[in-house]
Amino acid sequence: MTAELSPMRPTRDPRVTLDDLLEVVLNKGAVLHLDLIVAVADIPLIGVSLRAAIAGMETMLEYGMMRHWDEDTRAWAERSVARRALDLAEDENVVCRMTGGHLLTEGLYHGWRPGTVYLTDRRLVVLRDEPREILWQTGLDAVTAVRLEPERTVGGEEQLRLDVALADGGQERLSARQPGELHALLTEACAGRPAPALPFAPPVEEEPPLVEEHVWYHEPRRGGPLWRGGQGRLTADRLTWKSPVDSRPALVLSTADITEVRRVPAYSPAGEGGVIAVHTTAGDEVRLAADDPAAWTERLRAAGSVTGPVPGPMAATG
Repeated sequence: MTAELSPMRPTRDPRVTLDDLLEVVLNKGAVLHLDLIVAVADIPLIGVSLRAAIAGMETMLEYGMMRHWDEDTRAWAERSVARRALDLAEDENVVCRMTGGHLLTEGLYHGWRPGTVYLTDRRLVVLRDEPREILWQTGLDAVTAVRLEPERTVGGEEQLRLDVALADGGQERLSARQPGELHALLTEACAGRPAPALPFAPPVEEEPPLVEEHVWYHEPRRGGPLWRGGQGRLTADRLTWKSPVDSRPALVLSTADITEVRRVPAYSPAGEGGVIAVHTTAGDEVRLAADDPAAWTERLRAAGSVTGPVPGPMAATG
């Protein structure tokens, strides 16, 4: 015979704040099993059966949830970064590029879509970087006329726009940072006199890392710092940390600004004693946590040219 379990009863601790509750939900997560019946005059009308999990994205990923979304998002980000520039056909050359936009007039949406205007010796293209998409393009052989038209913006300022007439009777409107220059180059290109192509700029190769591993960053937040797991990357020039769910590094620190590196015997996701305190020339302290804090301490000291003996774990300063 099984012992009867006592029913759960709500409790209230006045020391617990909403920030504490939110931190627990994000870090530990919560699972909701809810069966709700809405009745009127003791007659049940609506039933709600809810099974839900709520947690921060890192906790979700640690438990294997929403992993497909994470993998798809990161794959899309890598493709987007790798394909920032316009894909050119063989022997196609870029004549000019500048910030601009295309006025979309089809469908329900009517408005400007910002991007980069590319004029090649074959096409006129408006490309959006994030997410990467060709907003509009046409071959130069399809352009029948180009003219500049003034347009008053919402703020009352008058801007020159580029109206492009096409062979099929259509007309498109573009904006450009330098509309006069684009108009002149496009007119010459359509007349068979394209300007010299821009010099080829090889892609900048990223500096190889001295070490790149999973580490935790004690990220400053309005409600207090919070440990987050992500990828730490140390090169000869800088230290960066980036969460897998962020598009940009949350920490970028020049190694020339590192003045001191020491270990702090505080608790972290890496366990007891895994915390590394990095001091900067501005007087700030950045805290990281690693599975091998001794190795990271030595690498950071070497990259930052910190002299003196390697300190062991010290008492926490706060």
